[in-house]
Amino acid sequence: MNVILGVIFIFLIGMITTTAFKRNITVSVLALSLFTLTACSDVDSAPANQAQKKDEIQQVEQEPISETDQATKTSGTVDHIPVTLVKTIDGDTIKVRYDGKEQNVRYLLIDTPETNHPRLGKQPFGEEAKERNKQLVENGDVTLEFDIGERVDKYGRLLAYVYVDGKSVQETLLEEGLARVAYVYPPNTRHLTPYEEAQEKAKAKEIGIWSIENYATDSGFKESSTSSKGSQQSSSNSQTSKPASGEEFFQNCTELRKVYPDGVPEGHPAYQAKMDRDKDGYACER
Repeated sequence: MNVILGVIFIFLIGMITTTAFKRNITVSVLALSLFTLTACSDVDSAPANQAQKKDEIQQVEQEPISETDQATKTSGTVDHIPVTLVKTIDGDTIKVRYDGKEQNVRYLLIDTPETNHPRLGKQPFGEEAKERNKQLVENGDVTLEFDIGERVDKYGRLLAYVYVDGKSVQETLLEEGLARVAYVYPPNTRHLTPYEEAQEKAKAKEIGIWSIENYATDSGFKESSTSSKGSQQSSSNSQTSKPASGEEFFQNCTELRKVYPDGVPEGHPAYQAKMDRDKDGYACER
């Protein structure tokens, strides 16, 4: 800045010594003043612009996150999210309410026999698993824990570890032989080791699903001619209650429940959207 002012000053002295350019003194002085003011303005405004941008960034970073987002953004932690139980759907699925809306929750890393499958019908120990699950979640405060991977499946269900008063529901079902370790998709494997250990205990005791030879496999549950007395009865009831395959139509839920007491899932030949009032993928459930 000092160098520029010096050059302009010398230029003005030269002009003053020349009579013909004396009239330009006023114009030169004005030009010099304007240049100086402009330079100062640019220097002063730079910090202000930087401060404004910093404030805008901080404002974006401090915007509040909704409760739903907070509930599903627990990556790398073991936070337990309190929820309100709405109902038990089957052995490995419940419906809960939090953040003002109802959502189905599919238990991570386990699988229980079906209670009303469109193709398989009622499988051995399916009802037992559902009733035990219901007993567990209805007798304490339910919380969810999310893993670091996907939190929602393709059906829109939350994927979580479920606890009642801090005790794992999944682990209890595995220990009692009512579930198998399944659907292991990394990185959602935080509790895989203790779950496998609980499953081995049930296997050693040959209880529940492990009382039927070759029934529980890595690919699912398969019918077997060899089973325990209780399992045979469960399987028999399943076969007698399962109607013939094909299209099925019922006028209302009262008629449907005569054949399917617990309702039917979406995809079942008897499923009708108008009977699924809460839009949870199950029609006429109790």
